[in-house]
Amino acid sequence: MPLVHMSDLLRHAYREGYAVGAYDLVDSAFLEGILAGAEACQAPVILSLAESHFVHYDFDTLMPAVVGAARRARVPVAIHLDHGGSASSVRHAIRLGCNGVMVDASDKPFQDNVEATREVAAMAHACGVTVEGELGYVPGVEGEDAERHPGAVRLTSVEEARTFIALTGVDCLAVSIGTVHGRMRGAPRLDFGRLAAINRALRLPLVIHGGTGLTDEQYSGLVANGVAKINYYTALSDTAARSIVEQASNGIGPGYTRLTEGVRTAVRAEVERTSRLWGAAGRADAATRSAASWREVEHVILYNVNGPRDEVQWADMVARGREALSGIPGVRRIAAGRTTRPDARFAYCWLMRFAAPETISSFRDHPDHVRYANTAFRPLAPDRISIDFELD
Repeated sequence: MPLVHMSDLLRHAYREGYAVGAYDLVDSAFLEGILAGAEACQAPVILSLAESHFVHYDFDTLMPAVVGAARRARVPVAIHLDHGGSASSVRHAIRLGCNGVMVDASDKPFQDNVEATREVAAMAHACGVTVEGELGYVPGVEGEDAERHPGAVRLTSVEEARTFIALTGVDCLAVSIGTVHGRMRGAPRLDFGRLAAINRALRLPLVIHGGTGLTDEQYSGLVANGVAKINYYTALSDTAARSIVEQASNGIGPGYTRLTEGVRTAVRAEVERTSRLWGAAGRADAATRSAASWREVEHVILYNVNGPRDEVQWADMVARGREALSGIPGVRRIAAGRTTRPDARFAYCWLMRFAAPETISSFRDHPDHVRYANTAFRPLAPDRISIDFELD
C-alpha cells in the first residue's frame, strides 16, 4: 500500500469515526515495531518524528530509512514532522520526505502563533503537504518528554479556534483539553464539553497531543468528539524500556543487541493495542481507497549552452544554480549532468526531484528561481526543453 496524503487519512478517520495513531519514533527498532503493529491489525498509521527528539538521533540520517520503510509498508502511511521549531526546520523536513508538518508556536501569544503557523501553511500547501496547527498549550508533567514542555496548561477556546482556522488555513488542529506530554499524575480529567464545542464549531480533524495514560473510555470520548489523530510516544518509550530491563534481569546480555532485541516486539504490541482501541484496526483498505497516493515529480531540463562547450563556465552556472534553487520549498534533490555521447541532441541536463505536483508551479514562480533563471541560466542556455514526470 502506498505512502499517502496525511490530510486524506485524517479526513477519512474523521468522517468514519476513528483515530489514526501518530507514533513518534527514535530509531529503526521503533520504526519497524510501529509498522509491524499497524500491519498486524491492518491500520493506517502516521510515522511521526518530533524535533524535540533530534537530540537522540540524526534526522537527516534516519529519514531515508523512514521513507523507504513507508513505501514498502502494507498499510497506508504518512510521515509527519511533530513540534517543528521554525519555518526553516519545516522546509528541511519537507525536503527530506515529510508529507505532514507542524510548527509549534502554541507557547506564544495568539497573534504570534497565527503568524508563524500561517507562514508555514502557505509554504507547505504550495508543496502539497498537510499542515497541523496547535492552539492552547499542552504542558509536560513527568517522564522523558516533560521537560521539553514547561509551563502551565492553557486550554483551547472555541472562539480562538474558529479564528485561528480562518486565519491560518491549517488542515487539522491540535487542541488542549487537559492532556499532558509525558505521564499524568493521578486520574486524568479531560474537558469533553470543550472538545465537543470545538468540534461543532470547526468540523475538521482534531488532534490530541499527550495521548499516553488515558482510560479506554476517555479515548472513546476523544474519537466521538472529532479527534482523528492521537500523538503517542511516552507509552512506547516505557514499554521499550521495560523490555530492556526484563532482558537484563533475566540475565540476557550483556551485549547491546541482546538487551534490545525485544524492543520491536514491545513497540509492535503497543501500536496494535492502541490501533484497535482507537478504531483504526481493519481500516487500511478503506483508507487507501479514500487517500491519494503521494507522488513525487522529476523535473527534467535538457539543454545546450551558447557557443563551444566551456566546462568552467558550465560548472560555475551549475554551482550558482544549486545554491539558488536547493533552498526552495519542495525541492528534494538537485543534480546536474552532461551527456556521455558526443552526438547527443542535448549536451547537459538538470534533474530536480519535487515533493509533489503542487511544487511545479510554486517552484516556477519562486523569486529565487526566477532570478537565477533570468540572469544565469536562460541567457546561457536558450536551446532547452523542460518536462515534468510524476513518479509512480
